[in-house]
Order: sequence, then structure tokens, then C-alpha cells
Amino acid sequence: MLVFRASNELELDAAFTSIAQQQIGALVVASDPFFWSRRSELASLAARYRLPAIYYLPEFARAGGLMAYGNDLVDVYRLVGVYVGRILKGEKPADLPVVQSAKFEFVINLKTAKALGLDVPLGLTAGADVVIE
Repeated sequence: MLVFRASNELELDAAFTSIAQQQIGALVVASDPFFWSRRSELASLAARYRLPAIYYLPEFARAGGLMAYGNDLVDVYRLVGVYVGRILKGEKPADLPVVQSAKFEFVINLKTAKALGLDVPLGLTAGADVVIE
């Protein structure tokens, strides 16, 4: 396993160039605000280099990435709202339990799979929450 880091446009381009030179077969994109802000660009770069990639939030697959598995942001923001409401009603933050989103979403983009020349097994699409065709 190799780790490539990028925190700006030049590093992102350099990372994909290096990935191509090393003939990496697939990519896992980690959670990062920079990557989130460049999700369409990441999907485009992966497509240009014909690189299957999985991302950490469903919005990446909706932006053209191959697949994603991660928290449903609507559920995450709902939990944030519940916490804020409890604090505004006078509860002390230190007294509130730690919670995390329990709702995850698996999204497969079949348009991207087709563009990459990949056949997605029926069992994989059957297990997806959303299949983009």
C-alpha cells in the first residue's frame, strides 16, 4: 500500500502523475476537507487516468467517482442540530453523550464503471443503497 498526499492543486496533479507512473491499480481517497472541495476534480482525474477509486462520502460518487461508502451527511447534520438544540436549551456539553451517525450509504456509479471498462458484479450493485445509471 502506498500513500500519496495532496493539499493543493499542484500536489494533487503530482500525486496522480506518480500514481500513473507507478501503475497503481486502484485508489482509496481518505477523508479530507481539501478532497471534499475538489470532489469533481478528483473524479475527473481518476477517470482521466482510468483509475478505479472509492471515496469516503456518497457525494463523491454523485460527482462522478466510481463508488463511495460513508456517512449520510443529512443524518450527520441532523445529529449536529439535535446537539445544538440540547445545548441551547441549557444542557452542558460535557454532560451530553458521545454519538455518531449510524446511517451509512453505499453508492455505485455505473456510468463511471462503464467509462472505466469495469463490469460491476450484480451482488455488489444489489448491496448498494444507490446505483447511478
